[in-house]
Amino acid sequence: MEEIAGLDTGVRINKFLSEAGVCSRREADRMLGEGRICIDGIPAKAGTKVMPGQHVTVDGVAVSKEEEEIYIAFYKPKGVVCTEASEENGSKIMNVIEYIGYNKRIYPVGRLDKMSEGLLLLTNQGDIMEKVLRSRYGHEKEYFVKVDHKVTDSFIDKMGKGVPVLDTITKPCKVWKEDDFSFHIVLTQGLNRQIRRMCEYFGYRVVYLRRDRVMNITLEGLKKGRYRHLSEKEVAVLKKQLSDKFC
Repeated sequence: MEEIAGLDTGVRINKFLSEAGVCSRREADRMLGEGRICIDGIPAKAGTKVMPGQHVTVDGVAVSKEEEEIYIAFYKPKGVVCTEASEENGSKIMNVIEYIGYNKRIYPVGRLDKMSEGLLLLTNQGDIMEKVLRSRYGHEKEYFVKVDHKVTDSFIDKMGKGVPVLDTITKPCKVWKEDDFSFHIVLTQGLNRQIRRMCEYFGYRVVYLRRDRVMNITLEGLKKGRYRHLSEKEVAVLKKQLSDKFC
């Protein structure tokens, strides 16, 4: 177990887990509500502070801070689920953590739905996860999409102006045509199944969806089902973009 030292006033449990690379603060709050996080063997509540000498566990596993900062780009294939769970609705699933089989604790930054493929970032840096996921800061994610019938100029124009989805209107976005049945789109928000729902609104069905870019990180050089560590330059640019947004 990790003994937490150097803290006089303690740190909120969700911040502690984020800084330890366990999960984002939002995910920590969800796990707290499920009773999965304990401090000195006692289930913690939202807002609880971790004090010097106390021990934290998640699902019974002691939390220890990994000194190495890990940043991974993974080309997720169809069928792999962006979760840590081994089951979904009572059925066995292949989750991204088990698929990669990395030898240290890492977590996906956001989600890419089961039937989609493409770039997924993973890290052990909770604060980085938190910042990338905050859609209000306009971090770009680029996708390549194939649909079931001909892409018209009117469709492209309307997709870019905002579409009614899930009781809201999507933010204006960049959209451009690739060929008669495919297009590219750059989103700055992350609504559930957003692109599929946007297309459905105009009577189109997505037959293939691939995420090609998250901020400055791309799929370049990656084969499907494989991962790579980000370069020092990529990490530096990523951190600068995040710090610029949070200034």
